Amino acid sequence: MKGILTMSPKERHRLKILVQIEKRHMTYREAAEDLTLSERQVYRLMERYHNDGDAGLIHHLRGKPSNRGYAEKVRTRVLTLHKHQYADYGPTLLGEMLTASHKLQIDHETLRRWLRSAGRNHFGRRKRPHRRKRERRSAIGALVQFDGSPHDWFEGRGPACCLLHAIDDASGRTFMRLVPSENTADVLATLWAYCERYGIPKALYIDRGSVFYAENTLTDVGRAMTSLGVEMIFANSPQAKGRVERGNRTHQDRLIKALRRNGIATTAHANRYLRDTYLDDHNARFASLENLPDVHRPSQGYDLTNIFCFQTERQVHNDYTITLEGAYVQLKRSETPLPPPRHYVTVRRWLDGSLHIFWKELELDFSLLKAKPRSKPPRHAQPSPEHPWRHIRLGRNRRSGVTPVALTAPSVTPDNT
Repeated sequence: MKGILTMSPKERHRLKILVQIEKRHMTYREAAEDLTLSERQVYRLMERYHNDGDAGLIHHLRGKPSNRGYAEKVRTRVLTLHKHQYADYGPTLLGEMLTASHKLQIDHETLRRWLRSAGRNHFGRRKRPHRRKRERRSAIGALVQFDGSPHDWFEGRGPACCLLHAIDDASGRTFMRLVPSENTADVLATLWAYCERYGIPKALYIDRGSVFYAENTLTDVGRAMTSLGVEMIFANSPQAKGRVERGNRTHQDRLIKALRRNGIATTAHANRYLRDTYLDDHNARFASLENLPDVHRPSQGYDLTNIFCFQTERQVHNDYTITLEGAYVQLKRSETPLPPPRHYVTVRRWLDGSLHIFWKELELDFSLLKAKPRSKPPRHAQPSPEHPWRHIRLGRNRRSGVTPVALTAPSVTPDNT
């Protein structure tokens, strides 16, 4: 055979063994043990070596498509779909879409090779510095990482919003809601929904944003978590809570494309889709719940309405009013006793916007005043005619020498005429 032969190390080793057999330096049984083949297969190799020479030991499928490979028309169809429908999809997500929508089950590594050979290698992961790995918690609910991810989630079809993302540290189970921004009201509502769905966790791992952290005081989120007995752990860097940060990147790829496929452009529609479809599918694929204990505490028995709210305290004035946000609130008499003046009442604004006032956890009736209440002028009571001071005699007037009379009220005599 003319030309240059390219042989693998395995094939070169077989050639050496067959030469040893020809020289009678080795038996077929010894050759089979050395090559980890059967004696019959060694006889076959020797026959091919005698007929074709060194080329007989080269694999006949070298340079040819595999008999178990995909047909060229399947590869062409996949690349066409990727170009026109899934241009920004990576190999893993592309494989899921091909299976779900086009009945094509192709391994993601095969798709990666096809895309790379077609010059579409834009999905490589950036290199990041190595950091010491923190071991996961050993139970579900022992630690929940929470973060907000502002992004153009609707790709211009709707307003920019923020994804509030909670992920369990042990299992990777995810809970999410899309809200206008990472504000206190939406954070409270999201944590409330999490507690109702999964239970109350032991600890919450968060950043030092103003919603969660304040110097020498508790924010409304911190107060709510303290009331539920949840430990607040503040991260010193984004990398410290890397699990939820990596999850944000994942959803900025997967969730954005899912919202695009379903034509979703509002937060209300998106939250219904998250609750009914996306979260269950995502957790079924990526969460690992098996053989892990769940230490969430049930939320039943807690007054979550009065916990997940805005709360402050106000002092009661002498006229049983309090000041709130530049306005005046009049406390009313009812079956609930009113607090004494100079005492403090608890003012709570629920997430539905309603206002409620409590004293010793008893709700008080009140009314909002349009203006500052007017204070009544002091009343000076006139003494009666028989009051003792009217009968006091004063001393002699030194200048006039006239002795003043007693300050008595004039008597009224009946008219005898």
